[in-house]
Amino acid sequence: MGQERSTTNVPRFTPEELAKLNESMRGEKPENILAWGIKTFPGKLMMATAFGVEGCCIIHMIAQIDKRVRIINLETGYQFKETLLVREQIKERYGIEVEYIYPEKTVTEYEKEHGGPLYDIRPDQCCYDRKILPLRKAVLGYEAWISAIRRDQTDVRKSAEAISWDTKFQLVKINPLLDWTIKDVWSYVMKNQIPYNKLHDLGYPSIGCEPCTRAVQDGEDERSGRWSGKTKKECGLHVVEHEQGSGI
Repeated sequence: MGQERSTTNVPRFTPEELAKLNESMRGEKPENILAWGIKTFPGKLMMATAFGVEGCCIIHMIAQIDKRVRIINLETGYQFKETLLVREQIKERYGIEVEYIYPEKTVTEYEKEHGGPLYDIRPDQCCYDRKILPLRKAVLGYEAWISAIRRDQTDVRKSAEAISWDTKFQLVKINPLLDWTIKDVWSYVMKNQIPYNKLHDLGYPSIGCEPCTRAVQDGEDERSGRWSGKTKKECGLHVVEHEQGSGI
């Protein structure tokens, strides 16, 4: 399935090769997409998770394929205690210890520097400083990363592909759950008894940092509880940046 290259550099695909690769993966099970990534980027593949239910599904799959894949969590200092508890449940269930990646400054130092929290007045900067910059450091030396996004979550994610070139982080990006619906996700969780964040049972379908996340009301979309009252719907990790030129 797809084209594999053995090299010490990040594999580069022409647009034609990438299109052919994604076409070959249409309809593939997420486990097969993950297995392709693990085989193609041995020791150079990592995953970033916020312990959402989709991410927990992928961690379950990774545990069946290769537990050596590095898995990290961007510990902003603002996460729910329920979110951090999932890390311990995953460790107990799978023997996988998700690595915390911290920003340069603690919450106390950061808020002192800016005269208070930025998550309400400048949320984009807060996400950039406490998520994007730490991830850029964490991915150094890696060639590909796994995300748990689904195509039906936001307009930004509709255009995503199973395999793409992530310009922002200069990595190949693998999205194994792209074609799943939320029903698919929960069916998989229940079937495999996968640990998940109990806030999902309390009306939080999408969970980010505590100050920027609320429960959703009946009739609202699943990401309406993120940055409620603002136009912002993404922390920036999965916003596509386009490169100039014919290749990627």
